[in-house]
Amino acid sequence: MNWLRSFLPEQVPTTYAERLRASVGAFLGIAVTGILSTAWYGHSTAAPLLIAPMGASAVLLFGVPASPLAQPWSILGGNLVAALVGVAAAREIGSPLAAAAVAVAGAFAVMSLLRCIHPPSGAVALTAVLGGSHVTAAGYSFVLLPVLVNSAVLVVAALAFNNLTKRSYPHRPHAPIHPHPPISRLRLTSEDIEDALTDYGEALDISRDDLHKLFHELLGRAQRRAIAELFEP
Repeated sequence: MNWLRSFLPEQVPTTYAERLRASVGAFLGIAVTGILSTAWYGHSTAAPLLIAPMGASAVLLFGVPASPLAQPWSILGGNLVAALVGVAAAREIGSPLAAAAVAVAGAFAVMSLLRCIHPPSGAVALTAVLGGSHVTAAGYSFVLLPVLVNSAVLVVAALAFNNLTKRSYPHRPHAPIHPHPPISRLRLTSEDIEDALTDYGEALDISRDDLHKLFHELLGRAQRRAIAELFEP
């Protein structure tokens, strides 16, 4: 039973208001991206106006805008890299299945090197290979239209909506609304964080700066609770 429970992720600690905010943002982001992309294309039906991976990008950009995977360079760089690798794989590899596998793996490798990992970009690479005759016919122009246009418009929409709704985007680590700085002189260094993450051995979807801020907030709360407990009757 415990093994089965491990398949169920922990509930993200967020409010219903925040979920509503993110849903409204995703709606507006996709709507604006579709409308402006259509205006860019005019009435052409030679290529899709809005590619499916943008839906996954919207979930990240509006739902978890603090994630390193949702930052502007992540989506712009990741989607461009994925589109380029995907088109190249489709043109150079005869087997669609082999081309799809190479496209996703190659896109991830390049994104890792360029620090622009964006999970929906894997779907962009796959779309470049398996998106149909209109995508194949578009060739490298698929990278510009619709990938770059869709990505850029969605980023602008996320910049506007997230900041208007008091969410820092691009994300900047910040102190909690009610900070509790540590009472002792104990401090966590960047080397401590780097060593701990290396020992942990798995990639975590949180920045080092956010980890640093959260550690000191948690330490301050724990110290204040410990002091209060000392004086309890």
